[in-house]
Amino acid sequence: MNDRTMENIKKEKKHSLPKGWEIKMLSEIAEVGAGNSAPQKKELFINGRHPFIRTSDVGQIRKGFINSSVDNLNDEGIKKLKIKKKGTILFPKSGASTFLNHRVMMEIDGYVSSHLATIKAKDSVALDRYLLYFLITIDAKDLMQDIAYPSLKISDISAIEIPVPPLPEQQRIVAILDETFSAIDKAKANAEQNLKNAKELFESYLQGVFEKKGNGWEEKKLGEVCKTGAGGTPLKTHKEYYEGGTIPWLLSGEVSQGEIFQAKNFITEKGLKNSSAKLFPPNTVLVAMYGATAGQVGILRFESTTNQAVCGILPNENFIAEFLYYKFLAGKELLVSQAVGGAQPNISQIKIKNTLVPIISIKEQQTIVRQLDALRIETQKLESIYQKKILLLEELKKSILQKAFSGELN
Repeated sequence: MNDRTMENIKKEKKHSLPKGWEIKMLSEIAEVGAGNSAPQKKELFINGRHPFIRTSDVGQIRKGFINSSVDNLNDEGIKKLKIKKKGTILFPKSGASTFLNHRVMMEIDGYVSSHLATIKAKDSVALDRYLLYFLITIDAKDLMQDIAYPSLKISDISAIEIPVPPLPEQQRIVAILDETFSAIDKAKANAEQNLKNAKELFESYLQGVFEKKGNGWEEKKLGEVCKTGAGGTPLKTHKEYYEGGTIPWLLSGEVSQGEIFQAKNFITEKGLKNSSAKLFPPNTVLVAMYGATAGQVGILRFESTTNQAVCGILPNENFIAEFLYYKFLAGKELLVSQAVGGAQPNISQIKIKNTLVPIISIKEQQTIVRQLDALRIETQKLESIYQKKILLLEELKKSILQKAFSGELN
């Protein structure tokens, strides 16, 4: 785009704004810089009392105001660093967090990571809070030269164009946004609490069913009353085990809490025959055994293989799949707590086989499943209502911000 075209766009923007407003580059109304490289020596953080704000700290706040950090530097640690003043806006400029568009304002003096751009209004022409509200509307992707490399230059941020009204008008806009956003945030917090309550209602009832137990319930280890099996992974070095495959092959990450109707990956007949993978029939209850998804449970609704990180509980005449599904859903936290491996928990098939399951009639199982299904449907309806409300409140914020920076906020 040539300079003449850019100048025309600027003029069009200016003419659409109220009298007295101007379009300026961010660098004209604010000091734009960056933080400091993080000190590497651990001893510089011992007994630290000076906040050192990282992108992870900003990520905890997302949008709003920050007044603390996880890491704090001691007096020795800050000797070569430049302090950032209260009111400075932090704008992630490198790494995956750039895409998340987090924007926060410092409510304290402190030190800042070099992965964060720092923006401080020039008092004679702009308010910090006015800039914060405007920068919330900026999508970092629109500033990037190449989104494959999530990084912004200070010059990219400095060149952001911003509509600038006189200071009294900025003060009026900020006052309105503060009041309006406070009310929206309160409404959003209530909706989020209601959403949490709806989820906890179902969880509480589910736990109660299997903790209180019914009259005359007997329990046995799963391995005594059901057959189980684990999947397998054909050697990746053999392309013929995968290419052109038509046999569904599930990964542990696809074992969700609910019914499973399809797979994303497939293997060939050769892959099936030359590995420990096996075909599980429909209505097999699947439990993820490894990693971040450990403990997730689902019901297989089609014939499929899985990798070795999934345990299959095979259907038989003594249980309906939905009953076992709810039993393992209720016991998920206990099962995960018994896992080994810490950051990458590993639930062995033996642990699953040793899980105690109620031995009750099919009729009683069906009654329990009907009750749980009905409650789950109702709680999902509530969850949908509250999730929609949260989304609408976020959209309302965007709409108000758009009006604020086009001079239409009354």
